[in-house]
Amino acid sequence: MKRSQITYGIIALIAFILLTNAFYTVDETEQVIVIQLGTFIRSVQEPGLHMKVPFIQSITSYDKRLLRYDAPPAEFLTKDKKALVVDAYSRFRIVNPRLFYETLRDMPRASARLDAIISSGLREAVASHNQSDIISEKREPIMEKVHDVTNKKGEEFGIEIVDVRIKRTDFPPEIAESIYARMRAERHRIAKRYRSEGAEEQLKIKAETDKEKSIILAEAKRQSEIIRGEGDAESIKIYARALNKDTEFYTFLRSLEVYQNSLDEGSTLILTTDSPLFKYLEGPGTSR
Repeated sequence: MKRSQITYGIIALIAFILLTNAFYTVDETEQVIVIQLGTFIRSVQEPGLHMKVPFIQSITSYDKRLLRYDAPPAEFLTKDKKALVVDAYSRFRIVNPRLFYETLRDMPRASARLDAIISSGLREAVASHNQSDIISEKREPIMEKVHDVTNKKGEEFGIEIVDVRIKRTDFPPEIAESIYARMRAERHRIAKRYRSEGAEEQLKIKAETDKEKSIILAEAKRQSEIIRGEGDAESIKIYARALNKDTEFYTFLRSLEVYQNSLDEGSTLILTTDSPLFKYLEGPGTSR
């Protein structure tokens, strides 16, 4: 009884191992190839649960999504014999997993092959165009040609290169500093010109402002003189009317004004007895 239980247990364990090794799952983002003793058997694109021969067959999965490869910056020589450092990237996908497996096997080898393909395409394109074309709007059709060339080479390895783009173009370090120095000198020259034009405009504005200020002050002074003259004329009229009504009272008021404006505390005033001002300084009831 015990032996039969052990036998059944061993058989169940073997069956479990066989079953677990016979089934595999494919994710919707993956594509799988089945290999038997190093030989390609089939490729599986449909996601879900699939079967294979246990222990004899193995699977290798590849991503079937759009992938990106960043090529390291490289220095190229343009048609007009000028050096450029080009930093590019590409987007690609594995469209033939069997061919990819048979030629490249894995992604590290694929990256190395992509680097050689893209570098070769860029070198050929840069060498057939002037520097100004590479860094201007003409770059777009140039990169389309690079894409066509690299995609044809990628098909040999089961890869579809969807796009090749330049992230950045720069000058080699040995000439970049001199170019930047010229750029800085040019910017300083432009800034100096702007400052000079600004100072000239400032002088114009200040002169115009001073002119307007002088005109405004002159007009204000003219208006004030007119108003003062009109006030003095009106004052004379009022005094004249007051004088005609009561000459003695007017004389008294004018004398008081003189006293107020002439005499301070502690002042000494010397008058003759016949002075008109002395008249109102005499005691009340005094007659002359």
